[in-house]
Amino acid sequence: MGGFFVWKKTGKGGSKSSQKVYVQKVSSLNTASDFKLSNRSFLGVVEAQESVDVKYDSSKTVAEILVKNGDSVKKGDKLLTYDVEAINLQLEQAKLEVERLQNEIASNKSQIAELEKEKKNADQDAAVSYTTQILSLQSDNAKNEYDIKAKNVEIKKLEASTKNAYVTASIDGTVKNVKTVDKLQQDGGDVIMQITEEGDYRIKGRFNEQNSKDIMQGASVIVKSRLDDSTWKGEITSVDTSPQKNSGDDIYSFGSSDEMSQSSNYAFYVKPESFDGLMLGQHVLIEIDNGQDTSINKTGIWLYSDFICKDGKKNYVWAKNEDGKIEKRYVEIGQKDEDNGDCEIKSGLEKGDYIAYPDKSIEEGMTATTNEADVSVPPNDLGTNDNGDADTEGGDEDIAFDGSDEDGMAIDEDMLASMTDEEIEEYFNKLYGEEENAENADGENADAADADAAFAE
Repeated sequence: MGGFFVWKKTGKGGSKSSQKVYVQKVSSLNTASDFKLSNRSFLGVVEAQESVDVKYDSSKTVAEILVKNGDSVKKGDKLLTYDVEAINLQLEQAKLEVERLQNEIASNKSQIAELEKEKKNADQDAAVSYTTQILSLQSDNAKNEYDIKAKNVEIKKLEASTKNAYVTASIDGTVKNVKTVDKLQQDGGDVIMQITEEGDYRIKGRFNEQNSKDIMQGASVIVKSRLDDSTWKGEITSVDTSPQKNSGDDIYSFGSSDEMSQSSNYAFYVKPESFDGLMLGQHVLIEIDNGQDTSINKTGIWLYSDFICKDGKKNYVWAKNEDGKIEKRYVEIGQKDEDNGDCEIKSGLEKGDYIAYPDKSIEEGMTATTNEADVSVPPNDLGTNDNGDADTEGGDEDIAFDGSDEDGMAIDEDMLASMTDEEIEEYFNKLYGEEENAENADGENADAADADAAFAE
């Protein structure tokens, strides 16, 4: 079903001045603001490239370090080798230990068999002693069998070490902070060198679970400077799904520190095509590159075209006047960005003004409010503005239904398609019944509150 319409009688609803319309500040709607974050805009900071610690197995002897500071390596390149002779010696010792344990088990089994024979011809007191000896030997064998399993695991590891007696690079990059074996012994620890990814910098961005669908490895992005109009093309190289910790001075931290009132933040990393003009620690904006036109230098006030209404050849918005009432505010339109769907407001509005999203039911003289809870004129959820004047107050309205009830609950369109007209009318009467009764509580004929429903695919 492509869509359907509901005709609903709204009733008188009181005087125009008593009805309230939700308004928003122009500055918060201004699409020209460099610092306005949207579902496709993220804060970022230029940081040093990722460094990976290269650790060695302290249980082995390092034979040779194959790289030095400043060397460029590729993922899989050998960095150091272990002393294979020392590993082979450990392997031989482990095999000898297994052989000793196996011989001990065989000897114990022979003793157990001999004791069992002697026990059969012994008196009761001697039989107890034989039993004790037998149980002790059986316990020794159980322990030896466990030790053999452990040694066999060790042998497999040592055999693998002889085949891979070296450490390799896990990423492409530059070798730094190489330590000698003597230096390692002095300092302790097991980090023998570091590898820093190629390039001096990368850009770290942050997103949360609410806009995670926009972030994916390989996605193209546009990096924007917060200092001037500079931009850089780039690509998301990796996404870290480990929750990031916020601190008081974290540039990504906003609002309350109450953990239950916030969503989790995650990091992603961007590699720009060029770092010319970027500085370590510089804060930037990151936008998903959807082919948007970046050639338009948007300054002043830009609004999405949905806010603009037509009065003949004139353009206007629903604005709050000095008395806190809704009025038609005529504006002059400049450039238009067809791709982004917004336009320049050359005159008629200031950034400190408040405007409402167009709705058929809005009329001049209604009260403006910034508190959504006070709104008596519903948001334009169920229809679109036709850029014309509102119908006569209290008349029937055409509302393009979007598949949700007024409380935001999803309505099953497949279910509605299978219902008869009578069942559909009963469904919507039940859905809106309480509201209809309230609107007609002033004594109007109850029949006038019944709604006709029509659906068009």
